[in-house]
Amino acid sequence: MSRPSLLILSFSPIADDARVLKQVRLFADRYDVTTCGYGPAPEGVVRHYEVPADLLAWRKDPRWLLARQYLRVYWGNAAVAHARSVLPVGEFDAVLADDVDTVPLALSLQPRRGVHADLHEYAPGQNSELPRWRWFVAPYIRWICRRFVSRAASVTTVGQGIAERYTREFGFPVGVVTNAAPYADLAPAPVGSPIRLVHSGNAQRNRHLEVMIDGVEQSTTPVTLDLLLMPNDEAYRDELRARCAGSTRVRVLDPVPYRDLVRTLNGYDVGVFVLPPVNVNYEWTLPNKFFDYVQARLGVIVGPSPEMAREVEARGFGAVTADFTAAGLAAVLDRCDENAVTAWRSASDASARELSAEVQSDGWSRAVARLV
Repeated sequence: MSRPSLLILSFSPIADDARVLKQVRLFADRYDVTTCGYGPAPEGVVRHYEVPADLLAWRKDPRWLLARQYLRVYWGNAAVAHARSVLPVGEFDAVLADDVDTVPLALSLQPRRGVHADLHEYAPGQNSELPRWRWFVAPYIRWICRRFVSRAASVTTVGQGIAERYTREFGFPVGVVTNAAPYADLAPAPVGSPIRLVHSGNAQRNRHLEVMIDGVEQSTTPVTLDLLLMPNDEAYRDELRARCAGSTRVRVLDPVPYRDLVRTLNGYDVGVFVLPPVNVNYEWTLPNKFFDYVQARLGVIVGPSPEMAREVEARGFGAVTADFTAAGLAAVLDRCDENAVTAWRSASDASARELSAEVQSDGWSRAVARLV
């Protein structure tokens, strides 16, 4: 008996996209999984449709965007048009559509059992700190949500606050599947001296990573900080390197491949992420790195971002700063000592199974199972 067929559709390099790759690994053992996205095929799929790298999904024709001719904006996008030309219509039992920009395409493929939409953020607020985004792009994204995402059989997103925002604004129910990392069979290591802090993630200017650098430099506690940064913005990463040149506490290092990240992080003591809420998604962030830190059995220090702060305070594996400033981080670091960090790492170990992808991904399993 043939297995149900599932298309996982994402305008991202799927083999390197942590969230989408978890979907592939989750479903490859139970369905015939086809993927469509940038880059090479991930392991375990029966077929992959590669979108050429020069066809940019984020690019929108400004003429039609300004004229609010949104159907022309969407179907005129080069990545959408290419995927539409190569993907078969009516041949999949279900489609898992990642992010709002894949949902209209997924529905047009007429899967026999329907579409599940997984929204990786609050899409209308992606760059809400930029006036041109709020004025021109956000209305287009809201149009996709109203006209297409509302027609999906089911919807999930990354955190409770964003789920409630979608439901409040657009009226469709939204489940939660966090960005949890796969369970890692690791143990907390002895705390170092000085205490070893780490931050892994993107080098993006609007993340204001200098807040964490300055907080470490201001602390009276012996601590060091390594920033493992992706080259999203080479100029900004170079600026951070220049800022840390000559520092005995802070280093800007190259990123670690995701397959090696959690084991690398395990050699540190505390993962840090203080993210000023410059837009809606930053306000409600609950990112991959947060769960990577837990799987690495680290203590976790975060800013007062509601989703992260709730987990840290409920589970006791770290501390929350009073605000999003360097002084706020320094104040927390000044209270750190070996005993506190040892207790945090032990609490992380106790929470690792419950906060693993194997447990947190159940929302995807149930949603797709209901379809097929």
